[in-house]
Amino acid sequence: MKRLALLLAALLLATTVTTTASAQPEQQLRAFWVDAFNDGIYSAEQVDELVADATAANANVLIVQVGRRFDCFCNDALYPRTDAAIDPAPYDPLATLVDRAHAAGLEVDAWINATTLWNLATPPSSPDHAFNQHGPTATGDQRWLNKRVDGSELIGNNAYLDPAHPDAVAYVVEAVRSVIANYDVDGVNFDYIRYPDFNGDAFRNDWGYGDVSLARFRAATGRTDVPAPDDEQFSDWRRAQVSNLVRQLYLGAFAQDPDVRVSANTISYSFGPQTYGGWEGTRPYANVMQDWKAWMEEGILDLNVNMNYKREWLDDQARMFDEWTEVIADWQYDRHAIVGSALYLNEVDDTMAQLDQVLTPTAAGNTAVGWTGYSYANPSLTGLGEPDDVRDAERERLVAALTDPADGPFAEPTDVPEMTWKTTPTTGHVAGTVSTEAGAVPDQVEVALIDPETEQVVDTILTDGNGWFGFVDVAPGKWKVKVDPSAVVGKPVTNVRVQAGGLVDADIRVKRLQ
Repeated sequence: MKRLALLLAALLLATTVTTTASAQPEQQLRAFWVDAFNDGIYSAEQVDELVADATAANANVLIVQVGRRFDCFCNDALYPRTDAAIDPAPYDPLATLVDRAHAAGLEVDAWINATTLWNLATPPSSPDHAFNQHGPTATGDQRWLNKRVDGSELIGNNAYLDPAHPDAVAYVVEAVRSVIANYDVDGVNFDYIRYPDFNGDAFRNDWGYGDVSLARFRAATGRTDVPAPDDEQFSDWRRAQVSNLVRQLYLGAFAQDPDVRVSANTISYSFGPQTYGGWEGTRPYANVMQDWKAWMEEGILDLNVNMNYKREWLDDQARMFDEWTEVIADWQYDRHAIVGSALYLNEVDDTMAQLDQVLTPTAAGNTAVGWTGYSYANPSLTGLGEPDDVRDAERERLVAALTDPADGPFAEPTDVPEMTWKTTPTTGHVAGTVSTEAGAVPDQVEVALIDPETEQVVDTILTDGNGWFGFVDVAPGKWKVKVDPSAVVGKPVTNVRVQAGGLVDADIRVKRLQ
């Protein structure tokens, strides 16, 4: 294949490989997604098999789904224990996985769906589950459901959380922090961190019409109408709500454990920006309100895990894969990005061809820092939905191709790439809330980060519905943080000192709101 011919050149050009004939990267993230709708962590025996299979493939990270629908494959988190048919307590899937993976030299990223609330006709058993507390039976501000323009809140049995609901956002952040606090995970990985599918057009989004969402949009814009799904102002506003969720999760995870890797499974529907004339023309941006390019630029992800799910054996989809692989590598912005292949849509040879492309430098000389495959349970098209013995045989074929001593891209073990912005930081972060003496908070009010020597505003951000704000990658030193004085009565400013690698609290208390 033409891509195999390019692989040698890729290895010679890459700066992180040795110069021997059997060159292997010194640092490369090699992972598998392990979904929780299939076997993988339902028992300790499955965990042992998973760890053995990952080790045989010379993988170094397992991205394991522990939060499917606001439940947890764990015993000690704000999310209630899953109703899935896992072994009974005291078995703890996440604790067992972390212990055995770490013993084998593997890292574990806890994969959590951020906005998929529930998907069964029968409600979850736990009365504390967010679906029972804030789903179809809830009223007023307690109802967290996302709503489509036609009034639908459920698509079949699928229910989604509205990322514009402040209380829902706060709950997700605290739930994720509880996982980090109680389990020695190496990372947290977020899926469905966007607006839902099921739209009337591939380049617009029909969701975001809940009462709380519309009220906040109207308060922010002064409008009184119901915006159309393709309304530009409404679309920008919805994208900002998703970005706020990512920002809060990033800084919340950092506050809990600064070393934890924060990643998101990002969308790459259809063709890349090369075909659509730029990022804003693509479906991730226009269709599901996921501005992951801006997240990378801002630094509110440590790792972009792009779901580049394409069929290599179809020419159009092979082109889609190539286009997205290029921008994933080129848009890392001093963070990391890896390409995710759909194992279940391809035969093993097709997957290897895609991995060759991932390892080939772009025209700008960039490569993603690694690769992951979806999924461990279904390692090839031939094995998709087949009995365990067929899937096991296909997994063995994949592992053999990955680790072939002659030309396998994973022939030798390697280390996970170092997050230098964490290990040797040159910047810090600022986060806080604006509130009144009576506990009221301003929603969507501007907060400025100001150089106290020059009085120059270097960055601004809007508070969210809980009065929260945050700034990432701030230079060390003294700073002023000032809320828009026209929005509050009282002292609108606080002084902070940022340290490299730190997170400083910049809460602002005022007398009342204007």
